[in-house]
Amino acid sequence: MNLSPRLLGTLLAACTWTSAVSADEGMWLYTNPPRQQLKERHNFEITDAWLDHLMRSSVRFNSGGSGSFVSEDGLVLSNHHVGADAIQKLSSTSRNLLRDGFQAKRLEEELKCVDLELNVLQSIEDVTARVNAAVPAGASADDAVLARRKVIAEIEKESQDKTSLRSNVITLYQGGAYHLYRFKRYTDVRLVFAPEQQVAFFGGDPDNFEFPRYNLDFALFRVYENGQPAKVSNFLKWSKNGAEEGDLTFVSGHPGRTSRLLTQAELEYLRDVQFPYTLDRLKRLEVLLQSWGARSAENNRRAKDELFGYQNSRKARDGGMAGLLDPVLMGRKAEAEKQFRLRLAASGEYPDALAAYDKIAAAQAEIAKLALRFRLLESEHAFNSDSFGIARTLLRAGDERPKPNGERLPEFSDSQLEPLELDLFSDKPIHEDLEILKLTESLTFLANELGAENATVKAILAGKSPRVRAAELVSQTQVRDVAVRKKLYAGGAEAVRQANDPMIELARMIDAEARELRKLLEAQGELKQQAQAAIAKARFALEGASSYPDATFTLRLAFGTIQGYTEDGRKVPAFTTMGGLFERNAAMNNQPPFDLPPRWLKKKSAINLKTPFNFVNTADIIGGNSGSPVVNKAGELVGLIFDGNLQSLVLDFAYEDVVARALSVDSRAILEALDSVYDARDLVRELKTGKRKS
Repeated sequence: MNLSPRLLGTLLAACTWTSAVSADEGMWLYTNPPRQQLKERHNFEITDAWLDHLMRSSVRFNSGGSGSFVSEDGLVLSNHHVGADAIQKLSSTSRNLLRDGFQAKRLEEELKCVDLELNVLQSIEDVTARVNAAVPAGASADDAVLARRKVIAEIEKESQDKTSLRSNVITLYQGGAYHLYRFKRYTDVRLVFAPEQQVAFFGGDPDNFEFPRYNLDFALFRVYENGQPAKVSNFLKWSKNGAEEGDLTFVSGHPGRTSRLLTQAELEYLRDVQFPYTLDRLKRLEVLLQSWGARSAENNRRAKDELFGYQNSRKARDGGMAGLLDPVLMGRKAEAEKQFRLRLAASGEYPDALAAYDKIAAAQAEIAKLALRFRLLESEHAFNSDSFGIARTLLRAGDERPKPNGERLPEFSDSQLEPLELDLFSDKPIHEDLEILKLTESLTFLANELGAENATVKAILAGKSPRVRAAELVSQTQVRDVAVRKKLYAGGAEAVRQANDPMIELARMIDAEARELRKLLEAQGELKQQAQAAIAKARFALEGASSYPDATFTLRLAFGTIQGYTEDGRKVPAFTTMGGLFERNAAMNNQPPFDLPPRWLKKKSAINLKTPFNFVNTADIIGGNSGSPVVNKAGELVGLIFDGNLQSLVLDFAYEDVVARALSVDSRAILEALDSVYDARDLVRELKTGKRKS
């Protein structure tokens, strides 16, 4: 992706702090919505009732992504690619739901997802004062980490015990604030409808992050309570007329992570250390699964969803790296930071904030020294397999669960145990041949990164080649048996020790160093967090508190207008049509990845080809927003976020609206496809009326 100086000038205007927001910028907290911006720019005033309804209609997919309730009977709309992990786990050699699609014509045909959890935000509470008060002044970084961990665990447990809601303390503004989020959990989630992946991801990797697009990227799920469809009070009504160019729209979703508030030292670390490492690893994994998947139809089925994830991540980070390597972007970031530091110095009132930049740089330098071994050992990049992940969880659960709640690793705290157990005891299919393939590659990656003669590498490989060692570990472990997992988890550390399982023993071999690396990085992270909090305090004082923090995979509100753009002198319209899908298919001779499922070719004459298919708007989104509802001023659903264009890939670092756009499936295309292609008229009726046919 090439960024022009003009684009970068626009882009960097909002790089340094989000209080001076421009245009339709912002991933806004529901507790601090952009009322002033909406009033001044769009003459629109949002009410508390409007916000509360949209908040409670919005859904988080804990597998990664967003969604929304679209009927009173618990029907949930999201992207096909957000639901693909769940759809893949419901598939088998004889039933390929990603390839063939799925439609439940009756409630009893809806397929229960293996381990999918959906969350719906109920309330937000500011607990900043309590968290900060628990960290003694002058405490060492290690002691501060433990004190902060303890108080957060206390807050979460108190809330969960009182409300029975999932309760998580979220760090905002890189440590400038802490908010307690309470969610209603749904763990009985069933697949209702999914189109064929080929039409959901039409154009495949070549068209990914491009526009015009022709993707039917949606799927429908239903949440159940006590064995019956859940009755929900808040759901989004389907717009009768859809949206038009120029309309103001809103996006309610869960953006995963942005880096707009990072210092220059942190951005340089991303550029010089983290992104190069990540890109190299993603490209290796992409090639591995492409090659393996090409060997047979069954291999392709097993690897397809994971391969898509690697391809999508690689392309997104390619775009981010392009921004980090651009001297104009980095130069403007550096200049903006310099000017703010001069402002701090001139005021003489914020010595802690002024010193914070050097503290962050020093901590980041220490993190860089530890990063490689941390990623390999603690982040499991050297052991890329479900089997190892399960083994490590069992090992650590035995060690952590007997500890007081506030002293455990956060993932084993009382507030996190139910989600952890849902994942741990999932009976998702785990394929031995794919496990061996991935573990072989990651052990090879370990040896390449550290060197074949490295003591850690030698100990892990145990005198064998990566392939032989991987096959030995995967074939001999018993952790893929759910009954075994439950027994070991219940039995605790002694049962885990007596199991003498080779994968668990591998996890034990590297656990002490992995924990120590984690402790060291957490201490440096604490120093950065304290420094960022000092900067945030000064920013609030100098520029006001009306701003939005970096994304944290929690619910945010964005807004923007539907509008096309100009790219390389060519006008790109805001909408594509269903007719354009068939034109693109014909132009590419119906060849993969531009081929269409047979039923689409057969039903072409029944489809209204003028139906709007995909559209773009200026809303501020990032990864994690996939599946977010797009609503109009009346709060009615008009679209479904599924992607951004190439120019949006630098939104991780700053917002712009000259050519960067969010991509959505038009609500009218969803109805047209359900009606004219899939004959799913009961679903069409439910979406239009908000009620399931009794």
